[in-house]
Amino acid sequence: MTFSIVARCPRSGEVGVAAVTGMPGVGKLLTHAAPGAGAVATQGWINPYLGLDGLALLRAGRHGARQALDAVIARDEDRDYRQVAVIDGAGATAVWTGAKCEDHAGSLEGDGFSVQGNLLTGPDTLRACAEAFEADRDADLALRLLLGLEAGERAGGDRRGAQSATIYVFAAEEYPLWDIRIDFHREPLKELRKVFDRFATELVPQIRGMPRRGNSHGRQSHRGHDGLS
Repeated sequence: MTFSIVARCPRSGEVGVAAVTGMPGVGKLLTHAAPGAGAVATQGWINPYLGLDGLALLRAGRHGARQALDAVIARDEDRDYRQVAVIDGAGATAVWTGAKCEDHAGSLEGDGFSVQGNLLTGPDTLRACAEAFEADRDADLALRLLLGLEAGERAGGDRRGAQSATIYVFAAEEYPLWDIRIDFHREPLKELRKVFDRFATELVPQIRGMPRRGNSHGRQSHRGHDGLS
């Protein structure tokens, strides 16, 4: 009951998930990602363990996207109702769309990303989302994800309309670079755009300067109000 994007930026190495849905809470259970490992979107009649277990397999480093997806789907007796997309740390993708996902259901895989959805107005949503995501490969991953969602929504989106939207992106650190969510909103993507613009100017620069593994100073200044408090 959602359309989403999983993606990796080959320039920065960032990985992430973005989604919009006709139900509340899309950012709480659909999105799974980890730095260097990849990302998973679990949707349809959602089983959060497909995302949790799939990401764990990616983080262990012994499974690529296809192997991780096959492993988690094989254990789910209700797999026909699930839709799951995986991207690994090398940018390879794999998608499962169960036979009982509601129309329109499908996916489009490209270079370093996959777009997937179910209960959509039609295939134009996926095509528009993919085209917008690919249009500017030099842009930051989070912006490309947002542009993809916005284009997919304009092309039709979820058959029921939308209530919630999210962008979730990791750079090199264990904490997310982007984690923004809109819930219970009549126009969640318009609100997501507002929050995105505030994050981009006010918060993301601070997050980029925060402490890192092996460098507790990060790039922050301890003077004035250069850090969060």
